[in-house]
Amino acid sequence: MPQIDYFFSVLSPWAYLAGNRLEEIAAKHGATVDYNPLDIMTLLDRTGGIRPVARHPNRLAYRDQELVRWSALTGRPLKVLPSQKTAPNPAPASYAILAAKQAGGGDLGGLVQSFLAANWAENLDIADEALIREKLTLAGFDPDLATTGLFIGAMAYERVLDEAVQRGVFGVPFYIARDTDQRFWGQDRLDLLDAHLGAQ
Repeated sequence: MPQIDYFFSVLSPWAYLAGNRLEEIAAKHGATVDYNPLDIMTLLDRTGGIRPVARHPNRLAYRDQELVRWSALTGRPLKVLPSQKTAPNPAPASYAILAAKQAGGGDLGGLVQSFLAANWAENLDIADEALIREKLTLAGFDPDLATTGLFIGAMAYERVLDEAVQRGVFGVPFYIARDTDQRFWGQDRLDLLDAHLGAQ
């Protein structure tokens, strides 16, 4: 069975705009998805990227335009644009995802998407413990993972970042077809991932 290793950040509007296309592609090809939230700012630092706050205003303005266009194309509303939003602390939600991944028994893809939607479509604080507990519950996980899973999540968060760098990841969302080590950066490359899996 093919596997897609998915590296993402809960802060990424591009991961939000991907919606459930990854899950649809995986189902189409009988593939599994391994969800790996990571620290995108440290990833950028370690792989030669530039943090958004240090980017030229021209680049930031273009990104906002592109996000509006992709929002319209996908029918996924953006409540605010990155230039208008103060980024929340991504660690608590990421820890919860990783703890839920280890615990099993729920809808991990749904949990990931619920955090992304909370951040970009609902403009909620995804670092808030009450919200994290609610999202865990709705996805079929033990809400206490919001606290009991902190250590597990924190340790896994560091490992995910190291693995991502070792495997060639430099941005998010990033998809790797494990069997072939074919790498796809960006939600606009999902069609290429689909075609690649179809050719196997």
